[in-house]
Amino acid sequence: MTRDLPTWRSLLYVPASAEKFVAKAHERGADAVILDLEDGVAPDAKAAARAGLPGSVASVRRNGAEVLVRINRPLRMAVQDIAAAVAAGADALVCTKMMGADHVRLLSELTAESEAEAGRPIGSVRFVVLVEDAPALAHAQSIAAADPRVVALGVGGEDLATDLGAEPTPDALDLPKRMGLVAARAAGVLPLGFIGTVAGLKDLDGYRAMLRRSRAIGFACASCVHPSQVPIINEEYGARPEEVERAKRLVAAFEAALAEGKGAVAFEGDMIDKPIVDRARKLISRAGV
Repeated sequence: MTRDLPTWRSLLYVPASAEKFVAKAHERGADAVILDLEDGVAPDAKAAARAGLPGSVASVRRNGAEVLVRINRPLRMAVQDIAAAVAAGADALVCTKMMGADHVRLLSELTAESEAEAGRPIGSVRFVVLVEDAPALAHAQSIAAADPRVVALGVGGEDLATDLGAEPTPDALDLPKRMGLVAARAAGVLPLGFIGTVAGLKDLDGYRAMLRRSRAIGFACASCVHPSQVPIINEEYGARPEEVERAKRLVAAFEAALAEGKGAVAFEGDMIDKPIVDRARKLISRAGV
C-alpha cells in the first residue's frame, strides 16, 4: 500500500438512512460524499442504513464524487459497518473517535479481511481518521501515521469540546484544531477541517471568511452538513485560476534561474527559492493542470 492523497476540497455528510438526501447528493457538487452510519442515523435505523449501502453508494457517485462511509465506534458495530461499506464499493471509511495508532491498525486489519472477501485489492479502501477526545489529541500524529490507508485527519470540535469541559467556541477549539493540522502535515496526510466553528447557514459570508482564514493557515479540505456550504468550500479550498497561472510563471522563472546556476531569483517583486517553488508546484498539482 502507498499513500496516494486525494484532491478533495469538500466532503458532504449525508445520513445513509435519509433516502431523499441520498437521492440528491450527487447533484450537490461535492468532491466526496460521506454516507453517515454514525451520529446522523438513529440507533433503530442503523441496520437498514447499512443494508442499503450498495444502492446508496451507487447513487451518490453518479456524478463522479468519491464515496466515504462514516462508521460507528463500538467495535461490534464497526465490524459490520466496515464489511458492508467495503462490499458496497466505498472508496474510503471515516473512522470515528480514534484511540491511538493500534486502533487504526486494528481497523485496517478488519478492512483488509473485508477487501479479501469482497474481491477488492488489499489496501484500496482509504481512511479518514477523526480525533475526538483529549487523550487521542495527544497522539494525533501517530494516529495519522499509523497505516498507509490514512489519507486525512480531522479534529472533531463538538465531541472534543465536550471531553474538555469547554464550549465549542473558536477560542476553545483554536489550539486543538491547529494541533491536528500540524499532526496531519507531519504525517504527510491531509488536514481536514477549519479553525473556528460552523457559522449559521444564514451567515454564508461569515462562513466564507472562516474558511478563507483556515485555508491560509494550512487546512486542505473540509466537511459540511448542508449543500449550501459545498460551493463555498470548493471556492475557498480550491486553487483559483489566477493563483494557478502565477504558480506556473513562478515555477518557470525558477527553473530558468536554475539553468543559469542560480538558487534564488527575483519574481514579480519577490525573492523566491525552493520552498516557495515547492508550494507553487503543489498548488499546480492540486489544480490538476
